Amino acid sequence: MMPDKYVIGVDYGTDSVRAVLVNAANGEDICSSVFYYPRWKEGLYCNAAGNQFRQHPLDYLEGLEATIKDCITQAGQDIAANIVGISVDTTGSSPVAIDEQGTPLALLPEFADNPNAMFVLWKDHTSTAEAEEINKHAEKYPEGYLKYVGGIYSSEWFWAKLLHILRTDKDVAKKTFSFVEHCDWIPFVLTGGNRAMKIRRGVCSAGHKTLWAAEFGGLPPNNFFATLDPLLDGFTDRLFTETFTSDKAAGTISREWADKLSLPQNVVIGVGAFDCHMGAVGGQIEPYYLSRIVGTSTCDIMVAPTAEMKGKLIKGICGQVDGSVIPGMTGMEAGQSAFGDAYAWFKNLLSWPLNNIKDELLREQISGSILGSLNEAAAALPLNMDDVIAVDWLNGRRTPDASQELKGAFSNLDLGSNAPQLYKALVEATCFGSKAIVERFIKEGIPVKGIIALGGVAKKSAYIMQVMANILEQPIGIHKSEQTCALGAAMFAATAAGIYATVEDAMLAMGQGFEKTVMPDPSTFDFYRQRYLKYQSLGNFIEQTI
Repeated sequence: MMPDKYVIGVDYGTDSVRAVLVNAANGEDICSSVFYYPRWKEGLYCNAAGNQFRQHPLDYLEGLEATIKDCITQAGQDIAANIVGISVDTTGSSPVAIDEQGTPLALLPEFADNPNAMFVLWKDHTSTAEAEEINKHAEKYPEGYLKYVGGIYSSEWFWAKLLHILRTDKDVAKKTFSFVEHCDWIPFVLTGGNRAMKIRRGVCSAGHKTLWAAEFGGLPPNNFFATLDPLLDGFTDRLFTETFTSDKAAGTISREWADKLSLPQNVVIGVGAFDCHMGAVGGQIEPYYLSRIVGTSTCDIMVAPTAEMKGKLIKGICGQVDGSVIPGMTGMEAGQSAFGDAYAWFKNLLSWPLNNIKDELLREQISGSILGSLNEAAAALPLNMDDVIAVDWLNGRRTPDASQELKGAFSNLDLGSNAPQLYKALVEATCFGSKAIVERFIKEGIPVKGIIALGGVAKKSAYIMQVMANILEQPIGIHKSEQTCALGAAMFAATAAGIYATVEDAMLAMGQGFEKTVMPDPSTFDFYRQRYLKYQSLGNFIEQTI
């Protein structure tokens, strides 16, 4: 009898990287490992007040090695000898400046501590001005170069970040040969790549963040970028034209990495993609079901048969790209710039006095219980139309209609307002933000037949998910897997390695199913419809006045 085959899915999140080793026959988790980025944990290279969030490539490389080695140690060499594929997902858009060899500039001695030479994390909003320039510039071109990204280019994306780096750091600009997304760079590293022009770019990152489209024959022409800013003149020649879906191989593992990780030298490395896209596959997405990766932010993914999307352009979302999730289907992306991050902000606000407690263990115990206590207290509060109302744009607005310059707000405060009431308002606000996304899809002619929830918040907070179900007026399926993004990456690895003909086959065989369904409470529908109008009114005031 042939031995089982195994694959590894590697999921790069905002705070950590996790790897899962999976039986490719049935999706069984053999083991997993998590590595928290040490430099990020120390807050290095970031300035929250200035919206600067950068990550050092060493955090990524050290995490890649540590997690896979740990999985191999746990599983044993008998299983390791039968690992056939590795695929990677990452946050995005999180690009980095590279030299001609494809090396991130921060790995060169002269740029080792320069934030501009590091990965510009998805939630870095230092390039809002550049994004606005791109949007105004695109209006001059009847070709509609922004039409496949919802008509609005975001400061969270590739070109805005590149232009900001080139403008603000002459030394980095002089050394920069090209720019690459994190999800495209890791497969390049694992396959031993040493030429930037040979990086296999995934259609996921290219279509949703870099303005690549088959209709344009690739990227918009050089003239579009050169007339935006001469710093971009000729840059497209150092990027790419061809893109690849994530069921394809980026190559095989290099001898260096095979030896380093104690893996066979024929392990296939799949083409990378963003976490939410692979997570949607790990969460067993279906056509017209909205798959919500609910974590620090939300990333909402929907797929529809490409033939049914002809002639449809969805305004105000984060792109629609053929094959970005499942080949043969159009992948549509939306999301919220802050979800779990909004709750973390509120927790940190309340925790400020704890910083003066010298007992670190006591401080961590108290801090760790805050959100759980708030969930219980908020759930016990009655529904009152005149309660505090909030808008969730604490990190700007991603969808619908991206604008990272917008700010969050609370209204209707008085001296009787307390922490549970403010937390309840914040939960409602994040869920109202979710409703705005669902409404935009429906308004644009895309039905939302169901909701699938994945990620930390979906698994940990019954209160938040119940409020979301009530506000969306739909059942929410909570996926069973603890690591849906990594599992999705493993499914793509199994497909790239040739175990399955299609990723749909891999989903069917390796999917872990759903642990529960959160049913909405119809008695709350009228109440939340009225509260939603208040949310919209406050949001309109902020957008038009502040």
